Amino acid sequence: MYLMSRRYAAAPRCPQAQAAHAAAAPSYPRYTREEVGRHRSPEERVWVTHGTDVFDVTDFVELHPGGPDKILLAAGGALEPFWALYAVHGEPHVLELLQQYKVGELSPDEAPAAPDAQDPFAGDPPRHPGLRVNSQKPFNAEPPAELLAERFLTPNELFFTRNHLPVPAVEPSSYRLRVDGPGGRTLSLSLAELRSRFPKHEVTATLQCAGNRRSEMSRVRPVKGLPWDIGAISTARWGGARLRDVLLHAGFPEELQGEWHVCFEGLDADPGGAPYGASIPYGRALSPAADVLLAYEMNGTELPRDHGFPVRVVVPGVVGARSVKWLRRVAVSPDESPSHWQQNDYKGFSPCVDWDTVDYRTAPAIQELPVQSAVTQPRPGAAVPPGELTVKGYAWSGGGREVVRVDVSLDGGRTWKVARLMGDKAPPGRAWAWALWELTVPVEAGTELEIVCKAVDSSYNVQPDSVAPIWNLRGVLSTAWHRVRVSVQG
Repeated sequence: MYLMSRRYAAAPRCPQAQAAHAAAAPSYPRYTREEVGRHRSPEERVWVTHGTDVFDVTDFVELHPGGPDKILLAAGGALEPFWALYAVHGEPHVLELLQQYKVGELSPDEAPAAPDAQDPFAGDPPRHPGLRVNSQKPFNAEPPAELLAERFLTPNELFFTRNHLPVPAVEPSSYRLRVDGPGGRTLSLSLAELRSRFPKHEVTATLQCAGNRRSEMSRVRPVKGLPWDIGAISTARWGGARLRDVLLHAGFPEELQGEWHVCFEGLDADPGGAPYGASIPYGRALSPAADVLLAYEMNGTELPRDHGFPVRVVVPGVVGARSVKWLRRVAVSPDESPSHWQQNDYKGFSPCVDWDTVDYRTAPAIQELPVQSAVTQPRPGAAVPPGELTVKGYAWSGGGREVVRVDVSLDGGRTWKVARLMGDKAPPGRAWAWALWELTVPVEAGTELEIVCKAVDSSYNVQPDSVAPIWNLRGVLSTAWHRVRVSVQG
């Protein structure tokens, strides 16, 4: 087929030859995207689209150089968004190989549905189809575990998305950031002024939602919240102005006596006009070592809309809920943000507290997160070949604490091995980014494995061994040993 394709590519292009070639070309059936979408597993056949062509790649799944789990992410949908993540797919021989599996073409009369003008989410941006969606409105999604630890920096289009409200549409030329200064003075900054008046600072930092791995907690007892798997965590290289520099420019001192907070408001607001808000301690905001940013870049490009365009806060080492997106206002206050999300959410409670007895005033707002890790490869329920098995995952700890070790067990925690950590060593107290890790071990045919991982940080904090003792009604801070059961073929 490869040679045949080359011969057709070299065919003469005179009108008679073109007409003869067109007459010899096969006639393909037409399919709707809905019909293609029904073919998502090898049992039902695996179909994908590229351009307007439809391909049955069932027989190629096990031959895919990146592994079957990667190609199955595109099953029933378009290849383009996934191919864009790996440059090799742009090579001519890849398209030539794909043509061998063509079975049809998309129906030409398909048109996208017109957006509902009354829907407050109608203006939300397009998203990568590979994301695992936990809610559409508002949009909340995580990258598939198969891709989560493939790269140290998470591609922008795969970075987990945590939205509480519709995504605002912001015109950058009219954007203004309001900073309430001391003595009633107000500083108003355009995007251009934020870029030009303050030195650009970059920091590589992991953001994690407080509800990451909530789905494991819900298996103990029901909880309220989105059913996040292990992907409500991602890492990017952020660029922007230091919050410290902006606050000093506005007239604030290096230190304030007593307990003070820096409060943030976003441009996203509920139907009553209340914006999303959060706050962090003043000392963290002004600390040169805390690297808190008013970020306008993400992995070298402007912020995507889902991630806060044109400006967001990035608070390294702190729960993602404090890194307010679409930032419109910064204020210093003796009190924490009055926002619902600061006062009545993102707090942890004892397992004995239920919705009849909970009092949010009794618990502090989550700031720094505890040590965390998870297995990204293999996936739960996988059947792996005998021989050598490579286990991969991520580990991270809040507050800039470095992950110093990841222990991995293949027998449910009875025996352990130490995984290899990857990534550059950060300055003490400023390990803002995750560590990726892997371990290669021999496995025997016909065995069942319970893979477990646990991370240890530089303060020798370690993950708890089970979920039940840390269960809480909101399902936050789910950091127990991550367990993945797989079978070895044979």
